[in-house]
Amino acid sequence: MGLKVNAERTMPTVESKFWILNIMFLCLLNISTLVVPVGGFALRTCRISYNVALCVKTKLTAVPRDIPSTVTGFDLSLNRISRIQISDFKNLLALEKLDLNFNNISQIDNGAFASLICLKTLNLNNNRLVKLGEDLFNGLTNLTELRVNRNKIQIVASTAFQSLQSLKLLDISSNKLRHITNVHLILQQLPHLRTLSIRNNNLTTFDSWELTNSSIELSYLDVSLNPFTVFRITADVFPSLIWLNLGGSSRKYHMKWEVHNKTFLSRVSTLDISGLQMDIGDMKTLLQTVNSSLESLRMNEMKHNLKELISISCTIPTMSKLQLRRNYKRISPVSSDVFKLCINLTEIDLSDNHIKNIQDNAFRPLKYLRILSLGQNMLSSVPEATRNLAKLAELDLNNNNISSLGCDDFTNLTMLRELSLNQNSISAVKECVFKDLFRLQVLKLQSNHISTLNNAFKNPLPNLRQLLLHTNKLTALKRGEFQGLESLSNLSLHHNQIKELEGGCFTGLTNLTTILLQNNFITERELNNGVFNELVNLRRLDLMENHIKYENTSALPQPPFSQLSSLETLAIPSQHRRKKSHLPYNFLQGLTNLLFFNMRNIQLISLHNDMFTFTPQLQTLDMSSNDIGNLSPELFSPIRNLKSLYMSRISLGSLDFLVDANLTQLEFLQARKNQFSVISNDIICSTPALLYLDLQGNSFTCDCDNLEFIHLVINNNKTQVFDAYNFVCNYPSDLKGMKLLDLDTQFCSVDVDFICFVSTTCFILLFMVVSYTYHFLRWQLVYAYYLFLAFLFDTKNKNKQAPSQYDAFISYNVHDEPWVMGELLPKLETGQGWRLCLHHRDFEPGKPIIDNITDAIYGSRKTICVISHRYLESEWCSREIQVASFRLFDERKDVLILVFLEEIPAALLSPYHRMRKLLKRKTYLSWPRAGEHTELFWEKLHQALGTREELSEDQLLLTVGD
Repeated sequence: MGLKVNAERTMPTVESKFWILNIMFLCLLNISTLVVPVGGFALRTCRISYNVALCVKTKLTAVPRDIPSTVTGFDLSLNRISRIQISDFKNLLALEKLDLNFNNISQIDNGAFASLICLKTLNLNNNRLVKLGEDLFNGLTNLTELRVNRNKIQIVASTAFQSLQSLKLLDISSNKLRHITNVHLILQQLPHLRTLSIRNNNLTTFDSWELTNSSIELSYLDVSLNPFTVFRITADVFPSLIWLNLGGSSRKYHMKWEVHNKTFLSRVSTLDISGLQMDIGDMKTLLQTVNSSLESLRMNEMKHNLKELISISCTIPTMSKLQLRRNYKRISPVSSDVFKLCINLTEIDLSDNHIKNIQDNAFRPLKYLRILSLGQNMLSSVPEATRNLAKLAELDLNNNNISSLGCDDFTNLTMLRELSLNQNSISAVKECVFKDLFRLQVLKLQSNHISTLNNAFKNPLPNLRQLLLHTNKLTALKRGEFQGLESLSNLSLHHNQIKELEGGCFTGLTNLTTILLQNNFITERELNNGVFNELVNLRRLDLMENHIKYENTSALPQPPFSQLSSLETLAIPSQHRRKKSHLPYNFLQGLTNLLFFNMRNIQLISLHNDMFTFTPQLQTLDMSSNDIGNLSPELFSPIRNLKSLYMSRISLGSLDFLVDANLTQLEFLQARKNQFSVISNDIICSTPALLYLDLQGNSFTCDCDNLEFIHLVINNNKTQVFDAYNFVCNYPSDLKGMKLLDLDTQFCSVDVDFICFVSTTCFILLFMVVSYTYHFLRWQLVYAYYLFLAFLFDTKNKNKQAPSQYDAFISYNVHDEPWVMGELLPKLETGQGWRLCLHHRDFEPGKPIIDNITDAIYGSRKTICVISHRYLESEWCSREIQVASFRLFDERKDVLILVFLEEIPAALLSPYHRMRKLLKRKTYLSWPRAGEHTELFWEKLHQALGTREELSEDQLLLTVGD
């Protein structure tokens, strides 16, 4: 179903309104959840992940057309698309997010987005659009976020945004707009717009009179980096504005501020004037304009006397947050008079200012300060000025030159909750450093040179939840090293040089849920001493890139994780790279709730079939980059809940083990760069829940063995085979290098079309023959049928030599019964004394009729056929004469007497071939010809009955005079 774009914007028909309402209803119900998730199918250049089509950085020059209609996200960023055509997104009715960032788009056809009525987010950043034409976004009635920054837009048509009635965010920054009237058009058409960014354009003036009837809901406005010469507001055009960025341009333009009525910006709570070049008088006027509402002020990269501006801004009674980044040499050193008026500040950001010195009383006036950022400076020690901040909750000292920490550095900071000391040059911490930080929750010490902890965490830090110590030079963890951290839940120790884990080194960490120990020098000896036994609530343990190695699969007397029943994620190390290894079969004992197990690249050569007996809940297993070779179905029998399986580069020769592995819940299978060449249908059928299959880098065989797999790739709408259109054949040699999906599979299967053609042709011919036969030869067929029956009956009875019971069997039609009973019977039985057999009188009751007929004919010396028109039409009479004829010709006895009651033309006898033959060879009796000479008729009949049966068939026995 497609909705036509009406270029003249005529009124929609009732039918089109109906369809629009229906599709909008589907959007509100989230159409992606109403249909089966289409994870399946093979795409030529993209892949599907969580109902999002990912086509990132695939060198596309046009929008692919094989995207399933149920996707809700479509990422086409980092490609080479130059034009968006009207049919590109025609079928993607459920699409909610479209990303076209970093392409070469210079042209978008009108109506190209018309069918995307569920779309909420559209990203057109970093393209080459010059103009936003009329009705460009027609149909996007549910769009809430539109980004078109970093293009070359110079012109915005008057109706460009007319359809975007739900739009709340518009970013049209870094373009080439020159007139504020463009902004007026935007605001006038977007009544619900809340965020507008038009930074870094070529706007030189800002006059409020050009923005009459603008959006009353606009809350966030960014007009920074424009070369404004004047900023004039003479009317209350932004009554709801709370966030305003006026940051200056890199050009040396001085902006003149003309806002004389303070109520025009009376709700602005966040103001950014970073880099703004303005006379100090206008700057004061600007700050006075927001004097009653300002809470947060950003003055980064200022060119003015910064201390004076700080003093001016700190007189605003409502202001609580001040950001002063990249003001090199304008604030350093930080002296006591810089913040003397800032008594109400709760947050100061002084990052990236090259600060080397801070006077001891510099922050003394800041009695209510809660957040202080001093990162990315040149401090060599923790400034003493911070000790006076009794209410400080967050202190950021990252990326400085601090080399040591003193016992008094954080004295009196009893309210501190987060401390960042990362990326300094600290080599050691003392036991007394954090003694007063009872409320500390986050401590960042990563990326330093710490080699020993010196019992710094033995003293209680009862509220510490996150401790980051990674990327240091720790070599050992001593017993009770962290016993004061009873609330710690996250501990990172990766990328150190840890060789020794003393027993009890994690004592006290009963609430720890995550510990990261990758990239150290831990060996299997450290694991076997039970160091993890006390971490009963641990959820994640990462031991990647260590030196753990086992020689065989024999059971361990003390499995290293036997007490970690709550562990959900385990990553074991990359072992000695050049040495093959094993895993003890009870290595995972105790991990009854393990969900994710990573054993990638540990040089395994085998896996014991009982390895996963202890992990029945396992859902994700990564065994890639090993040398396992063969896998047994029994290995997977305990983990029936497995959903994701990674088996790349493990020298697999086949996936046949999946047939009996019973992985019915498996949804994701990655088996790149192995040695199998054929994927059978049994493998596919054994994983009915499979949504994603990645088999890149295998050596496929181009023959009929892969026919079912090829059909899966092309026709299956459930399982997505990643990059299937690039699978290359290595066998046979004459097809090496050919794409697997280019294989001609017609010779692999019977041509169903041809079979249907032949079958249909034969049926039609048979129907024609039957129709012709029935129409022209039906009587001959009937005659042949009865002739065959008579032949059977004759064969059955020809050897019967029993004496005749009757002199004659009378074959007649019931309509001729009056003549038989009134004329024939009195003459032959009463007058001449012959014994006659009549069917109504002498047939045996209950016996089949055909048997009675046969017995009567063969039990009589003669058979008298009383022939009339009715006789010829009778089925049973025909059978009687057929049986008598076979007796006549088969036994060569004179047993048949023909008596015609009516004159019957020869033409009417044509269907009765046998009777015509008899008439040509034998004389017959005719009752009509007898006329008044009936005595001669009866005499001739008497003679016929009295003749012997042994005479030749060709001898004429009866003569009837005219």
